Amino acid sequence: MGVGCMPQLRIVIADDESIIRLDLKKMLEEMGHNVVGEAGDGQKALELTRALKPDLAILDIKMPVMDGLDAAKVIDEEKIAPVMLLTAFGQRDLIDRAKDAGVFAYLVKPFKESDLMPAIEVALARYLEMQDLEAQVGDLQNKLETRKVVDRAKGILMDKHGLNEAEAFRRIQQQSMNTRKSMREIAEAIVIAHEV
Repeated sequence: MGVGCMPQLRIVIADDESIIRLDLKKMLEEMGHNVVGEAGDGQKALELTRALKPDLAILDIKMPVMDGLDAAKVIDEEKIAPVMLLTAFGQRDLIDRAKDAGVFAYLVKPFKESDLMPAIEVALARYLEMQDLEAQVGDLQNKLETRKVVDRAKGILMDKHGLNEAEAFRRIQQQSMNTRKSMREIAEAIVIAHEV
């Protein structure tokens, strides 16, 4: 266990200045975390993050080959890990780009260990919140698709067999229970059979 109640995290760090990486690694390890990968440029940071699937990636913005913002954007799009950015710059355009890149926390250099822990906690909390929201959206989309296909199947049964809506729904429901298939699967089968 790290400091407080934060679990030990597997972290990839990237900064083109080796002294900064060394300091950051030391701080993270003193906090009880495990630095599983280090990079001096954004491309290597992206490759390490893809390969190691850490709990967190801490990237400097200004790096050669690929900057930290571009790497963060790919890491976010591929939903690999939350990203926290480090920068010596507090420029507005970089902060706006960081938001667009899906960055979960932002820390301006020079920083102390006391700055690092709350930033990590915020990054992890925001990432978990985002994962939860995406799961909810996926669930809602699935329910909506199910409802659409069940409504379509009900319409087919009503036309074909002269049933009212409640009877058509019960028929789909009964078939679902009898075959141990979901109502969506039954409804999709009805729609496909009707289209053939």
